[in-house]
Amino acid sequence: MKLGAFSVSLSVKDLVISKEFYEKLGFQVFGGSEEEKYLIMKNGHAMVGLFQGMFDGNLLTFNPGWNEDAMQVEVFDDVRTIKDEVAKKGIPIHGASTEGKKGPGSFMITDPDGNVILIDQHC
Repeated sequence: MKLGAFSVSLSVKDLVISKEFYEKLGFQVFGGSEEEKYLIMKNGHAMVGLFQGMFDGNLLTFNPGWNEDAMQVEVFDDVRTIKDEVAKKGIPIHGASTEGKKGPGSFMITDPDGNVILIDQHC
């Protein structure tokens, strides 16, 4: 199962303060916008998403179809295929939005320790 690019999505209280903190650690803004209340920051291969007021808690995020530069890859496992494989393994799925036969879609699972994992396909 190819899950795609990995990042951590953090629910932050103040986007500007969090941005400044991660810049001190060498991260640079890679995507998003302060006006839309989210930023994607990158340091080498490490990616951190900062999201103010969009969701509760932090998420482990995988993006099928993308590499770590948010560029579409030619061969990847579609989010619907991944969802079916995960369900067959007995892992409960929640928050699914996987209509259609291809294109964007997402779903979430929760690991045994309560960590939420978002599988979020953009292409």
